[in-house]
Amino acid sequence: MLLRNVCALLLALGALNAMAATPMLVIHGGAGVIAKEVTPEREKAVRAGLQRALESGYAQLKSGKPALDAVTAVITVLEDDPNFNAGKGAVFNHDGRNELDASIMDGATLRAGSVANVHRIKNPILLARAVMEQSPHVMLTGDGAEQFAQSIGMPLVEPKYFYTEERWQQLQKALGEEKAKGADSKGVDPGKTPHHGTVGAVALDTQGRLAAGTSTGGMTNKRYGRVGDSPVIGAGTYANGRCAVSATGWGEFYIRANAAHDICARVEYKGEPLGQAADDVVLGVIPKLGGDGGVIALDAAGNIAMPFNTEGMYRGWVDKDGKVHIAIFPASIK
Repeated sequence: MLLRNVCALLLALGALNAMAATPMLVIHGGAGVIAKEVTPEREKAVRAGLQRALESGYAQLKSGKPALDAVTAVITVLEDDPNFNAGKGAVFNHDGRNELDASIMDGATLRAGSVANVHRIKNPILLARAVMEQSPHVMLTGDGAEQFAQSIGMPLVEPKYFYTEERWQQLQKALGEEKAKGADSKGVDPGKTPHHGTVGAVALDTQGRLAAGTSTGGMTNKRYGRVGDSPVIGAGTYANGRCAVSATGWGEFYIRANAAHDICARVEYKGEPLGQAADDVVLGVIPKLGGDGGVIALDAAGNIAMPFNTEGMYRGWVDKDGKVHIAIFPASIK
């Protein structure tokens, strides 16, 4: 009897191991990359940042932690890196302030958290996760989000923490171009595609759970408390039991297309392969509306999609063999 019980236990453990998923991780540091602006020094710094983020997130997955922890770890690293438009490297709005947005979603439970237009949160992704886990809400904005942060013991930083000379000069250039037009511009020129600086991650853990997250500083010279797609669940971030997506692009168009959810809906309801679903939205729906950008997507089977319709997209992934890959331009270019 004892021998039979031991054998049954071993068979059960073997079945559980067989069902365990291979951890996967995909990250991005923004689309809208302009080839001529990627100097050797810039490329080296960006690749190093992506490498650090991948290592941090994948370590969570390899230790058996949930996909949410991997996504959080990745985005925290990228928010602390001034080479990316999120956290420390956030761009300035028209008034010379930094307005930060972030969101995170757990595919296994459909829980989500989001913050928008925060000014003093060092790592917006941590506050977005706190909104999901420690409040009854999904999205908090501005002063209210920062009050919530203080209520849970999250310290605020001085606005000067986010200052970088590069981002400040980008604002001065945008203001100068606006002044030269001699018109009362209302922000981003609709005839000029803006740079898309956003960071994000999608992960699959050993239990087969998916998660997605996105964080950004938005657009240089933005007005009126503008909010893009990054903190909008379904537009810039979405995850369910079969699919996880983080987007990077001209947010107004991703919001109008409900892009992240649309990709997962095509997978779930139409049975489209992940790659086809992502291509249909990023290379079809978004350009027809007049926008551009890209996404990273991951499904429960470990399939990856990373379409973009800009010159480049900072991206990295860890494949099923645990091998790290980092890329900026299409393979045919670089």
